[in-house]
Amino acid sequence: MDQACARPVIDSRITGGQSAAAGRWPWHVVFKRFGYLFCQGSLITDQWVLTAAQCSINSYLSGAEVQLGAINQTGFDPNLVTRRVEYFICHQDLTNRYENDICLVKLSAPVNFTDYIQPVCLAAENSTFYEGTTSWVTGFGYNIYWSQADTLQEVDVPIVGNNKCTCYFKSSYDYYSANTPTENQLCAGQEDGLKDAFYGDLGAALVTKKDFIWVQSGIVSQNFYWLHRPTIYTRVSQYQKWISDKVTGMQPGFITFISPGNDVDLNYTCPTSAPSTTFHFFTDYFRFNSTTPTSPNTPATTIDKSIWSSGVSQIPITHFIPLSVFVLFLHVFVGNSGI
Repeated sequence: MDQACARPVIDSRITGGQSAAAGRWPWHVVFKRFGYLFCQGSLITDQWVLTAAQCSINSYLSGAEVQLGAINQTGFDPNLVTRRVEYFICHQDLTNRYENDICLVKLSAPVNFTDYIQPVCLAAENSTFYEGTTSWVTGFGYNIYWSQADTLQEVDVPIVGNNKCTCYFKSSYDYYSANTPTENQLCAGQEDGLKDAFYGDLGAALVTKKDFIWVQSGIVSQNFYWLHRPTIYTRVSQYQKWISDKVTGMQPGFITFISPGNDVDLNYTCPTSAPSTTFHFFTDYFRFNSTTPTSPNTPATTIDKSIWSSGVSQIPITHFIPLSVFVLFLHVFVGNSGI
């Protein structure tokens, strides 16, 4: 069935790690409270937005401002449309490991679709996203200096199979070793952590292109750049019935995405040597903030400290406090080096 979703008029070539053109990602949504961005999401109908359930912590979503069609966060944006949150419905089984991290937000009034505001198609049940499938994530999240991106950023990231992704977390002996993806989640990101989302991008859409249609496969849920592990997303295809049952009025478009070839992740086993190393705050902090190559074969000039190619990723709110302690320690003993 032909779906009237995810067909942006502006569809130029994507290279990743760069500012996005107006209209390229017309479903991207920003949530603000008291003028400050705290979450992001995707438009799925003329009055419903999909985001992460974590965004509802402390009722931040209640009455929040919703921005659609935004390409800049400062200055005049001619395509910007704003609404308020009328109410939201988050999954009743959200766990402390962020499984079922999904939430539906109803806007205070429907929006008219334009070249800059359009809904995204959602991955239908039984969709498959195999290891290596190229996908994209967008956002206005912060960089490692805790400076928010002014222009919407875009980056291409490959899917990481769940078996392979599990190996990254099981290689860790710390608290995060339990954060292995379930069947309701999927992983994506460069294995070296050099491309990802960051703090503030919670709830943003992970999308893959099928012919001329963009399909949302995931919702930004958990990221661990300081551990050099892939981002964990909520797997949208697992929630088709839940979404359909909750959305009123116009129904979202669901598309079945089937990855070509064989799923090499089915037979993946963890290597003898861990696929990633344990994070050390000071060494990795300065790796991201210097021109020192990350490997003997990486020229120093290729290290980009921008949000989308520096390896920084969105930090779940539960992990922000420990990082703040490290930052305070750094300021006290190092001086005015700053982040």
